[in-house]
Amino acid sequence: MNTFKSLLFTALFIGFFSLSFSQDSDKTITMTDIWSSGKFYPKMVRGLNPMNDGATYAVLEDSLLNVYAYKSGEKVKTLINTKKLIPEGADTPLRLGNYEMSPNENMILIPAETESIYRHSSKSNYFIYELESGRLFPLSANGKQKLAEFSPDSKQIAFVRDNNLFVVSLEDGSEKQLTTDGKFNAIINGTTDWVYEEEFSFTKAFFWSPDSKTIAFYRFDESRVKLYQMELFTGLYPEWYTYKYPKAGEDNSLVTIHTVSTETGKLQKIDTGNETDLYFPRIKWTTEPDKLAIYRLNRLQNKLEILLANTQTESISTLYEEENQWFVEIDNNLNFFPDGKQFVISSEKDGFNHLYLYGMDGKLLRQLTTGPHDITAVYGYDSKNQTIYFQQAISSPMDRQIAAVNLKGKTQLIIDSEGSSDASFSKDFSYFIHTFSTANEPPVYSLRNNKGKLIRTLEDNQELKTRLATYNLSPKTFFSFDHPDVVLPDGQATHLNGWQILPANFDPNKQYPVLLFVYGGPGAQTVRNAWGWNDYFWHQLLAQKGFVVVSVDNRGTGARGETFKKMTYKELGKYETEDMISTAKYLSSLPYVDSERIGIYGWSYGGFMASSAITRGADYFNTAVAVAPVTSWRYYDNIYTERYMQKPQDNPKGYDENSPINHVEKLKGNYLLIHGSADDNVHYQNTMELIEALVKADKQFDLMIYPNKNHGIYGGNTRKHVFDKITNFLIENLQPNE
Repeated sequence: MNTFKSLLFTALFIGFFSLSFSQDSDKTITMTDIWSSGKFYPKMVRGLNPMNDGATYAVLEDSLLNVYAYKSGEKVKTLINTKKLIPEGADTPLRLGNYEMSPNENMILIPAETESIYRHSSKSNYFIYELESGRLFPLSANGKQKLAEFSPDSKQIAFVRDNNLFVVSLEDGSEKQLTTDGKFNAIINGTTDWVYEEEFSFTKAFFWSPDSKTIAFYRFDESRVKLYQMELFTGLYPEWYTYKYPKAGEDNSLVTIHTVSTETGKLQKIDTGNETDLYFPRIKWTTEPDKLAIYRLNRLQNKLEILLANTQTESISTLYEEENQWFVEIDNNLNFFPDGKQFVISSEKDGFNHLYLYGMDGKLLRQLTTGPHDITAVYGYDSKNQTIYFQQAISSPMDRQIAAVNLKGKTQLIIDSEGSSDASFSKDFSYFIHTFSTANEPPVYSLRNNKGKLIRTLEDNQELKTRLATYNLSPKTFFSFDHPDVVLPDGQATHLNGWQILPANFDPNKQYPVLLFVYGGPGAQTVRNAWGWNDYFWHQLLAQKGFVVVSVDNRGTGARGETFKKMTYKELGKYETEDMISTAKYLSSLPYVDSERIGIYGWSYGGFMASSAITRGADYFNTAVAVAPVTSWRYYDNIYTERYMQKPQDNPKGYDENSPINHVEKLKGNYLLIHGSADDNVHYQNTMELIEALVKADKQFDLMIYPNKNHGIYGGNTRKHVFDKITNFLIENLQPNE
């Protein structure tokens, strides 16, 4: 069966190749092309901001912030000429890359001199630009600010500085400090600790009430969280950076939810119960100014409650409850309706992620969407037409479509093309900016009405397409194969989806080395019918050097329902590694693959997978490259790890049997280990501990450390250097045909 599939695949590939990719183009890709020149970056629609009238939108074009009409495409006006954004005493204008428009659309908030902190966090000197007067002035002169945001009435701006919450009046310019106990590595107000930022994916932990009178905010007491230290090699004597990082099984911050009046400064703590060893992954105001929804999630993350707090009466009720045998997925799909009577939420409770309509009394009214597919994003609720717009993976896990459902549960497909679609809707949901790409086509940006009808194309990236046509590229094509002897718990056969890029000038009568590119983490996907950015071109470079490049989504990955995603529960690495081994076996059955020369590469969770493959799967993989790998789940943070593994105290077998650090004696191939010494996410400790284990087992390996680089290992020439190192290692050890 596999042999037949591979022969059919090869035949289809050759036909597709001849139709879609020119054989007359012999230009080769270089590392400089990919990582230094920017010549392969697609153009984008920058600074998109739907305007309040629903008929227009703002967009950045060169040095101008222009407003266009959705329907006609005509430019209505220019809001800002960025060349004029010169602060007092400065010689150069501000760069308008990110901005926030005030709710009344009279002012623009602009961050400048931004310093990155962790993955999502930063601090800046913010400036305010008044559109009518042209006046530009700083938000505060007392130090950089985080997360500055207008109040709904556009009269105030709140921000965080030094772990405290502040508010500035735009009427008189006064600055008021709302909390006073903030302290680094101790107390945090209005923003998050490291683990909430990383694993619940937000940093702005304060929220304006709809009437602009109150701010709800998080307070983190980090006093019981253990410190982690990173050495920074700067100067004659290296410095230490120390921060709070709760590893699996360790204590978290004590988190409480508070409100503060911006008029009186009165603080109020909301009563969320006596249990403190839990999480509050989201809070959100309803459409009423005194009702706050609070997500309360237990430490195991398998029971979610949404509490409804009345901030005037201080009463608490339960709005929503959900329990799961594995874990509850947290997203941003909760939408309260303007009438204050209903809300919509997504859940995997029927085995796939779908939308459910509830009353504000907590009673389920109906399930709005159904079927064996996942909803992957919710764009919002159109109250006029009582319609919810969303993204889904209905045709296959690789594609994304745009759809709508009314409150009776009638669904309409708006964009049904094979490929990946995303949308940014106008304020009244009459129009949307459609972003579309495929695995072999860069993004196209177009304007459509809410029925999906094309109004006009905004950016087709034709210039990039023309440039790519001059290179000897190979198409990325999709395939699937059945996992031998494995069925899902619901009785379905386990087939795995993948893509491959065959060598340039592919000859089906030759055999080629393979590089298997893997990530493999819970809910993630590398097999998508979507544009792949820089990785895509590196894979093309390898194909030009004679490699077959492949990626396969293992069990545990996303867009295939809850059972497929959550079956790795309590055993991260077990099934995923089995699937990489099965992939190697499948590839070995293909006539054009040299089974003795199969390598694997991954970063982060992918580094964990590559390390597992070269140890537990050493009979099938010749070479592995692991960048910033987790080597034992005992070393990683508790929110992520315990979500999938429970605590190590309660599941020691799951932690230890599936971590590559405990399988080093099986290593017998070529292994390259890469890490940044200032990785605040997957600590350098993972690599140091693995090195010690490898040395004890008398196993040779290659190592590259990047001083002072974080999890992304970027900055300066670093990214090019990393991939030069990896490429040379692969060529040396997999010895591709010339």
